[in-house]
This record gives sequence, C-alpha cells and structure tokens, in this order.
Amino acid sequence: MGSRNRHTTLVLVLLYLVYAPRWALSPSFNLNFSDPGASSWITFAGDAFPTASMLELTRNTHERAINESVGRAWYSYKVPLWSNATGEMASFTTTFSFQIIQAQSLELTGDGMAFFLGHFPSAVVPESQGGSLGLLPDPAFANGIDDSRIVAVEFDSFLNAIYDDINVNHVGIDVNSIKSTASTDTTTWPGKNLTSSIVMEATVTYHNESKMLAVDLLIGDALYQVNAIVDLRRHLPEQVAIGFSAANGVLVGLHRILSWSFSSTLELSSPLQTSKNADRDGLERGVAASGPKRYKYRDLVAATSNFAEEEKLGRGGFGGVYRGHLTQLAAAVGGQQDHRAVAVKVLSTESSEQGRREFEAEVKVISMLKHRNLAQLLGWCDSRKGLLLVYELVTEGSLDKHLYSKDKCLTWPQRYEIILGLGSALHYLHREGVQCVVHGDIKPSNIMLDSSHSSKLGDFGLARLIDHDTGLFQTTKAVQGTVGYIDPEFVNTGRRSTESDVYSFGVVLLEIVCGRPPVVETAGKTFSLLRWVWGLYSRGAILDAADPRLKGVEANEWWMERGLVIGLWCAFPYRSERPSVMQAMHFLQSEEATLPELPQHMYRAVRPDLALCNRQGDYSIDDGPRPGCVGSSSANIGNTILSAESSSTALLRHSKFPTV
Repeated sequence: MGSRNRHTTLVLVLLYLVYAPRWALSPSFNLNFSDPGASSWITFAGDAFPTASMLELTRNTHERAINESVGRAWYSYKVPLWSNATGEMASFTTTFSFQIIQAQSLELTGDGMAFFLGHFPSAVVPESQGGSLGLLPDPAFANGIDDSRIVAVEFDSFLNAIYDDINVNHVGIDVNSIKSTASTDTTTWPGKNLTSSIVMEATVTYHNESKMLAVDLLIGDALYQVNAIVDLRRHLPEQVAIGFSAANGVLVGLHRILSWSFSSTLELSSPLQTSKNADRDGLERGVAASGPKRYKYRDLVAATSNFAEEEKLGRGGFGGVYRGHLTQLAAAVGGQQDHRAVAVKVLSTESSEQGRREFEAEVKVISMLKHRNLAQLLGWCDSRKGLLLVYELVTEGSLDKHLYSKDKCLTWPQRYEIILGLGSALHYLHREGVQCVVHGDIKPSNIMLDSSHSSKLGDFGLARLIDHDTGLFQTTKAVQGTVGYIDPEFVNTGRRSTESDVYSFGVVLLEIVCGRPPVVETAGKTFSLLRWVWGLYSRGAILDAADPRLKGVEANEWWMERGLVIGLWCAFPYRSERPSVMQAMHFLQSEEATLPELPQHMYRAVRPDLALCNRQGDYSIDDGPRPGCVGSSSANIGNTILSAESSSTALLRHSKFPTV
C-alpha cells in the first residue's frame, strides 16, 4: 500500500504546484497521514505536530505537561468558499478519521477538538485553552469578528455549563461562538462515544442551496447526526482556511487526525478554452487534486498486452474490462519502480463532442468519490482510439464468483460484512457527497472483494448525478441496469431515483442470504427470488429461504432473518414504501429495533416450493387488497414511526430509529 499511495501523493503535489495559482477548478484532496509527505500539505501552530502516522493536535509527551495544551492544523492553501464576483457559493464535503484518547488515570478527559472554517492564514488564538477548544478566546461568549470569525463542528468531551453544553460527550455546530447552534448526544450507544479511544469517522457536508451544514459521526457501527442551517456567506470570507483545532484544560486527552479528504463544487472563473487538447487539460486539472491521472493510450495497451483475451476479466454494458500491470517511476521512494495491478475498462471507441463531455463529467465526479467500500479510480485515458478508465484491481474478484463457487462457501459473518460494506457505500453515494450519485447497476458482479472479503462497489458506467436540493439529474443518459435488479417503477416510468438503488440493494441482499440468483429461466418459466421469498414470508417460514449451507447456528439465523426481511422491504414494488439506505442499515445492525411488518400477500399466489411467473409478469403486483392488507401495500398501521423521507406504511412499530 505504501508505494502506491506515495506515488499518488507525489502526483497530487506536482500537479498542484503546476496548476494551483489559477484555481480554475474546485479544490479536492485525499490525505492519509501514514503516507510519507502527506503532512507536508498541512500547516501547524501551537502544540500541534505531525508524526509518522497521524497529526497530533495537542501535546502527547511527558517532557512537558499536556494540560492547558492548544494546537491547530490546517490545509496549507486557501479554499474558495464563495465568489463575490459571480455570486456562487460552494457546496463541499469532507471526511476525516480521528481519535480522542482519554488518560487512563482519569474519569474525565480533556475538552475536545473541532473541525473549523475560518480566516486564512489560521493561527492559534490566545487564551483559548480548555472549553474554547482553541477556537475563540476564553470565555468565548461573544461572536467572532473580523479575522476571528469561525464556523466549526465541535467534538466536545467535557461538560462546560457556561457554554450551555448538553452533556459531557456531544457533537455540536458552532457559528462564531462556542455555544452550539445545534448539538447531539454521543452517549446513546454503550461503549461507542467520543472518549471510547476507538478510531472515529466524521463526514461534514454543506449544500449551497439549502445552506444545510450536516454532520455524520460514525463510531464503530454507531451513527450520530446533527445539522443546522448556516449561511456561510454571512459568517466567513470568500476564501477560508479549513482544518482542526483542539485544547486541553486542567484535564487532558490526546487528539489525533489519521486521514482527511475534502472536495468542493465551487469553480472560479478561468480563460475559455475551445480545443480538444484544452478540454483534456481542463479535465486533468479538474481531477488532479483528487489523485487520478491521465494515462497515455499506448501505456494502457502495453499494460494489458494489447488488450489480450487472456487478460480479460469480464465485460460490462459499456465494454470489456482487462487486467493490466502498470510500471511507473515513483520518485517519492528514491526512484524505485512501482508495479501496480489495475483493471482497465474500455468504455467506447466513440469520440463525439457530446460523448466526450459526458465522459469528462463522469470522470470528474468519480474522482471525487472517496470511500473504503468503493473501488478506487486511479486514472483515465481520453484518446481518439477510445475512452478508458483505470481502477484499482481488487484481488479476490467479484461477489458472484464467490456466492456460486462449488469449491468454497462464504460464511455468514463474511456475507454480513459484505452487506454492511455495500450499504455503507450506497449511503455515501446518496447522502454524503457534494452531489447525490445514483449508481444504477448494483449487482454481485459489480461488487468486488478484497483479500479480507471487504466489499468494494465498482462499475460506475451507469452512475448519474442528482442535485441534493432540486432532485434533478445533472446528466442525460438513461439509467439502464440488469434484469432482476431493475426497479419496476423505473421500467414503467423511466424516472430515476435513489430508491432505484435501494431496490437493487434489496435484491442483492436477498441473493447474498439465499445464495440464489434473482431470476432463473427453466423450461420456459421464470423463477423469481423476490416472489419466492415473499411467499415464504407470508407463511411465517422466511428462514427457509436462507442458503442451507449457512443454517445451524441460531445466532446467525436471527441475523439472516433480519437480512431477508429488510431485503424484501428495500425491494418493495412501490418507491414510496422503501426505506432509505440509512434506515435499512439501522435495522440490519440493531438488535433492538423491531423488524417492519410487511404485507403478507404482495404478489399473486406463489407455490411453496417455487416462485414462477410468465415472462411478462415478472413485476406483476396484486391488483387489489388481500386479507391482512390495507389497500394493496400495507398492513395494521399500529404505532407507526414514519420517515420524513418516505411515506412508508411498512410497520416500524416500537422502533427507536429516528426520522431521517
């Protein structure tokens, strides 16, 4: 991992030095602080300093007392937030992994840390130790003015009543004051709070139209959320510093940043370019800071042995995928060569202006996607001979090969982790990015497994953007898909949505638990996995659908039942009745939430041993109400908690899950 990331960091730095002064395109970066050179992008002040594997925001040595310690670390370059000339406002998303470590001898820890946006260049504020978190002078009652203006997300691990803290352990949004505009308790999951000493991951997203600043904090499998409406234009200058601040008072703790990524939509004006070469250069600048690079066609020809048949890994809807071996000079490691295995996807041989524009738009979007459960885009090739994408080669191949292998069987714990990884990737695509991304073709052959059987969703050939605020697609091609995984409402209406991905997720969930494909043609008839499982559910025998190789462990069967029921819920025929990915993930992970009660008779009568339907009736739904149903898609409303995003009438009785 080291040499590859070192090379990526080097490419990122060199391209930044060449193109940064123009800032023609939006800034974006992805830094892992265990990589050599990553901390060179960061400026430190006060007690903050880099180590070989992380950023330390406060002192951590015994040579000097670590109480009353204050430190800041920020990105070394200005980040455009809004433009007075054009009136544009940025949307952005940033994700960072971090750790707060409590002193073992103390029941309480230091005051905490914060992610902030403020004046550039940043600086440590005098008398800002303790509860001020290094953000504003203590006591920080007054609003920040001039260069002290700041907007921050605080991870507060000490109760300061004078700042109206809600408790000793919370996340808050601060606008020119340490008194939070909004906050949420982070102690509701036992052993999973800010001071549990485990690595946490936070995602902060801002949407320019809604002015919504939203925070998702993941501690293990516990998700905490808080959001507030903040007009950043009113509170911050056009260009800002972004970074981290932390402080100790009398009590102490360690505050560490392990990785950090950032991407923004704001594009400042640049000279108009008209030639194809200029367009290609613009594409390179647009994704340079994210890591992917432009490859020469001849290099990819050599890497794949001229796209040899023996190097072919498979074929997607838009072309073949080939194994390749790239040899690159990695100057960051003393001139040694970096041999990298890659997957090269040949998209098209077309070179129309419209096709090229769509290709460039997709590359820019995919290059900003950074998530542990997404296959990483390494680069692209824009040539008259074809349009190609270069991805990391995920070692264990696609999920379908493992599900249907005669030689080995994925265990339930392995399948469960694959499900959670896929759900995490989808939640990121739908909710955590600057723009919502609909994948459009979720199926086992597009889910890769690494050496530890962690899942990585790939193949974004059908992916399209949706604006978070308007719900409108930003690209024009219709989402196609694969039979058996396609949302029936999309087939009928042609309307695309995140709910279409949720439907496909539900089908894949059933497939993983059952070990059966969604559709099988036999003797002119069609086996429908969804119908079959729903028939078993209606008879109270849903566990009979589980892969027989997995049965026998009671604890596993309890979780498999949850997987099957949530799979049915996600694959509900009507979009309005489906959960969001976040809701589905909650039920898949929670031992307390009561499973939704779904309609007993969703489809026409299904034989107990086999679900069969004619080829025109794959998506046929009951025409009228059945016993036990209200209307055609609901049952016994009871004490129902409904999501703000969905009108779902599937029962969520007694669920503790909040509306989303």
